[in-house]
Amino acid sequence: MTTPPRHTRLTFHGPLSETRADRLVARLAANTPTTVLDIGCGWAELMLRVLTAAPDATGTGIDIDPEALARGREAATARGLADRVRLVEGSATETAHDPADLVLCLGASQALGDRLPEALKELRRLVADGGRVLLGEGFWQRTPTPAELSGMWPDAAVTDHHDLAALVDLAIEAGFRPEWTETASLDEWEEFESAYLADVEVWLAEHPGHPLAAETREHADRHRARWLSYRGVLGLAYLTLVPTA
Repeated sequence: MTTPPRHTRLTFHGPLSETRADRLVARLAANTPTTVLDIGCGWAELMLRVLTAAPDATGTGIDIDPEALARGREAATARGLADRVRLVEGSATETAHDPADLVLCLGASQALGDRLPEALKELRRLVADGGRVLLGEGFWQRTPTPAELSGMWPDAAVTDHHDLAALVDLAIEAGFRPEWTETASLDEWEEFESAYLADVEVWLAEHPGHPLAAETREHADRHRARWLSYRGVLGLAYLTLVPTA
């Protein structure tokens, strides 16, 4: 049975352009990490690029999605990185690993704690002295209205995110200094969200009577409605953080 494709048009599982990714990788690799830890790695695309740019480094990625991890392992093999990469299915808080020179946590702080302050403290514990953390974290670009919140994820509330200034302050309170602060552009958001649904939308147009079409259409329509509700309201910050001594 023909099934809807998944994520084939996504390079990164988030609003991240090639241009920004190149800058991030160059900045992170310049600190010459030898160990990289990727929390909620998905298919670990950014970590694989860091390992390519830092040839002495090895990387560990942790995620609960076996399909994404399989894609990451295939990519690592194709790039000749398989002997330097370990992709583990499991909980980020229950998988054994030592502090790393570079910790990536892109849209995955919830894997380290229910509240952002405790997740940031855990990130401080996971990074070696002199290392770096790249945190990709949501923030409110402005306070959402009740109508906007009602169209987002279930039980969305103003308290789900901080503004950018408060986010940076929380990182400092957890034991970091912000080496670099940048935010995803609207173009990056639209590229990501469109690519997330594009293959499914084409599939639905070509298979309107498929047994899976109704369920797939409902999911696609719900996802689109949600992101159009937070478009221009929810931002994503990329914070390059230096642990304090």
